Amino acid sequence: MKRVLIWVLSLWSIVGIGWSRSEDGLQELKAKDRLLSFLEKDAVSPGANSLMIPLTLIQGAASKGAVCLDGTPPGYHLDRGFGSGSNSWLIQLEGGGWCNTVRSCVFRKTTRRGSSKFMEKRLNFTGILSNKAEENPDFYNWNRVKLRYCDGASFAGEGQNEANQLYFRGQRIWSAAMEELMAKGMQNAEQALLSGCSAGGLASILHCDEFKDMFPSTTKVKCLSDAGVFLDATNVAGGHTLRDMYRGVVTLQGVQKNLPNTCTSQMDPTSCFFPQNLIANIQTPLFLLNAAYDAWQVQESLIPSSADPHSFWRDCKMDHSHCNSSQMLFLQDFRNQMLSGINGFSMSNQNGLFINSCFAHCQSERQDTWYANDSPRIGNKAIAASVGDWFFDRTATKAIDCPYPCDNTCHNLIFNDVTSTITISESTRLTFTPLNLLNAFLITLICVPNASWGFSLDSD
Repeated sequence: MKRVLIWVLSLWSIVGIGWSRSEDGLQELKAKDRLLSFLEKDAVSPGANSLMIPLTLIQGAASKGAVCLDGTPPGYHLDRGFGSGSNSWLIQLEGGGWCNTVRSCVFRKTTRRGSSKFMEKRLNFTGILSNKAEENPDFYNWNRVKLRYCDGASFAGEGQNEANQLYFRGQRIWSAAMEELMAKGMQNAEQALLSGCSAGGLASILHCDEFKDMFPSTTKVKCLSDAGVFLDATNVAGGHTLRDMYRGVVTLQGVQKNLPNTCTSQMDPTSCFFPQNLIANIQTPLFLLNAAYDAWQVQESLIPSSADPHSFWRDCKMDHSHCNSSQMLFLQDFRNQMLSGINGFSMSNQNGLFINSCFAHCQSERQDTWYANDSPRIGNKAIAASVGDWFFDRTATKAIDCPYPCDNTCHNLIFNDVTSTITISESTRLTFTPLNLLNAFLITLICVPNASWGFSLDSD
């Protein structure tokens, strides 16, 4: 009887541990999703006079296999241009991280980042998407489109996982969306700008030349990547968190099929998902807008919880003003790596730069950072003015800020307690559930045979 009971209790304990780890993993995925929301757009609430644009689903996409992770049709939000901007088009590719494992993709398809079922039916257009001249002086009256992101591989995947009903169709979503927009008037565009933020910023780099090739040579076409310069950098523990993640994305979602052969002929597919290895070969004029201390990369690539089990970096990670001198040196080195990575790219006269020394992420969609009285500036010029001068060839724009802390115009992101629950270290986190506590109690019964509990494990 004792052996049977021990076997049952052991099995119970194993199941309990499995459930606990599963719960931890789910909580970590939810935390990463909250972090993305905080960084990219949910930090700014829609105002009373916000421009709310309805979602349009691409009805014919499914027949082409152009579907979200869960098989639902992809979608976009379109606000028509007017006046002098009637024949000009701005395409903004939504960001939202990546999924690099079956588990993370299965979770993702239960959110707006993997299914159109959960997408907002109306979206707030601000910053570069605003229709007000005082908020968006150069692009306010263009046809402005927000293409929703629901594939998890920067619109570049091709494949599927039948066992888990996952569809990796990012490239097809891109193609289906462009085909529909061309039919809605974009084929007559006199000028067009492909933009994107975060994972969408990487997508705007990946698809830049492809976008240009859609138009006749007479159309003025350029690309803007906002917060898309993700570096193949070493984390605080000496690991390569982002490279490991990208390897999973590229392998799982079949991204290698859609990467530029100018890169894959010389480097491995994972390396060719990093912008630093792509930008030098982009033929279309490209503008890089990036914070030198990108907040997402600081949180998830440089100082992931797994690389800081003793929380030595936690205060610095949450608020840069709490970084000590050695920590700041590490972050300054990251800035130097970014500048080194874009050095060759910056030599081309057709390209543009705005690299400010801020702890920020996605500065083109937020009104306060794109164009406002107190928006970030380099040389007294706001981001919107810099991008506009570059697009319309008014003046060359290659603005690189001096190192932190010289810039007092930054809108730095401070996390404090708002996202403290987001930093979950699976290696150190202990979850107490009723099942865990019962396990501990039962194991004690087995391991302390002389304890007086009022009954005997030997009795039949």
